[in-house]
Amino acid sequence: MNIFLTNKNYRRFSIASFLSSAGDILFYLAFMTYASKLKNYSLALSLIAISESLPKLFTIFGGYFADKTRHKFKNIFLSAIIRCVLYGIVGLLFISNVNQWSLVIIVVIINLISDTFGAYSSGLVSPLVVDLVGKDHFGEAEGFTNGVNEVINIAAQFVGSALLLIMSYSSLAFLNAVSFLLAGILFASVGLRQKSTASLKSHEINTQSFLVTMKTSFKQVKKQTGLLEVVLIVAVLNGSLSSMGSLIPIMIAAHKTAMVISRYSFTIALMGVVVACGAALGSMFGTQLFKKFTIFSMTMLATLIALMTTFAIFATSIYLVLGLYFLLALTASATSIKLTQWLVTSVEHKILASTVGLLNTILIASAPLMTTILTTVSGATNIGYALILLVALEVITFLVELKISHKVKVASTISSVKE
Repeated sequence: MNIFLTNKNYRRFSIASFLSSAGDILFYLAFMTYASKLKNYSLALSLIAISESLPKLFTIFGGYFADKTRHKFKNIFLSAIIRCVLYGIVGLLFISNVNQWSLVIIVVIINLISDTFGAYSSGLVSPLVVDLVGKDHFGEAEGFTNGVNEVINIAAQFVGSALLLIMSYSSLAFLNAVSFLLAGILFASVGLRQKSTASLKSHEINTQSFLVTMKTSFKQVKKQTGLLEVVLIVAVLNGSLSSMGSLIPIMIAAHKTAMVISRYSFTIALMGVVVACGAALGSMFGTQLFKKFTIFSMTMLATLIALMTTFAIFATSIYLVLGLYFLLALTASATSIKLTQWLVTSVEHKILASTVGLLNTILIASAPLMTTILTTVSGATNIGYALILLVALEVITFLVELKISHKVKVASTISSVKE
């Protein structure tokens, strides 16, 4: 938070990011609500979900093209303006006489295009933040941004529900367009300020092909003892966190008398708030809370908490589950920030966005993959078998962490002896 308060350019840049995120969430809720009222609402909601999730798989390509971009501030501004225009068109569609299903399909396509530009903009963010705050403060800045985005995600859902009572779908689409316009203006102001003060660093632009870039990123990551392994471990932690989000509701439904707090829907909503708060606090204050912890000790702590959470699910103790789930979200997000900080200081600036994009793609892919496997096991057999499989995976992960930690200590000892 200190970097947000003291660095004016980073503060403006962050506010621009927060504005675009808030507007996007508000419109997403409005669009989902509109689609839920259609006759074949299941298909409509599925199409929206695909349009939201598919661009996340483009993160790695967004990072690659971001590294090839010379005028990053100019392009992040243009991206925001394009998204502003797209949602302005959506607003006009909602007040037109377009058939409901035709409107949904057109808006789904526009949303897919907008989020694809969003993936590219996200790729531009990391190298620009490094230029604004420096590599040493990137982890703090990234943590603060992620934490605030979690808070915005929680708040926007409540605000969006309230706004739907007094605003039309077209008004919320226009509101989203305005949020991107304001974000674009702020991005432009920071870019112009950096340019006028000549403080924006000049970096070499990546000219390598996509495959060569990925190979270079992989090599540079592999050079750091234990870094590649930690990336995979954090992916498993991320997958465990996501899987629990699907397995816990199944367990609650099977043991309503023991695990429901007030109502089933309230318990599920409470679970969402708990994990969001944990992730927000871990991102915002994790670097301070766990300042003396190495990333290896952090991964082991998070894995132990994941194991305890899984055993609490077995025990059908909802309050223990919620408490440990909160701690798991906190430690996992703090570990992720430490990992990103290590990554930023380990690779060349010209392929930074590509490397961060590769990391995010791995983290994004691990969640649905593990969730699909475990929920399939739960549906085909019994949730108990899914939880046993999760425990086995967590135990194996912990043993791997012990091995990596020992490997790093040995490498560090050898290095110090040579010096």
